[in-house]
Amino acid sequence: MPERTVTVASKVGLHARPAAVFVKKAKELPVPVTVAKDGGRPVNAKSMLAVMSLDVRGGERVTLAAADGEGAAAAVDELAQLLESDLDG
Repeated sequence: MPERTVTVASKVGLHARPAAVFVKKAKELPVPVTVAKDGGRPVNAKSMLAVMSLDVRGGERVTLAAADGEGAAAAVDELAQLLESDLDG
């Protein structure tokens, strides 16, 4: 199971627009993906409500993981790159 921990670059964290962009991208991916706040339980990255419930703020670390399958590593890399960029604008 590919997994990667990243720091959220957006100042507002995974709220409002950044969360919507993140969830939209996750829904386009061919494998199930989860996101978890450091030390927290993973939630479905394709669910806006689940992602918002994590209350991730800018500068906090999250762990992305994808179910094994074709494109799993690429899916984690894509979402990690997205979170490491500023999605506030």
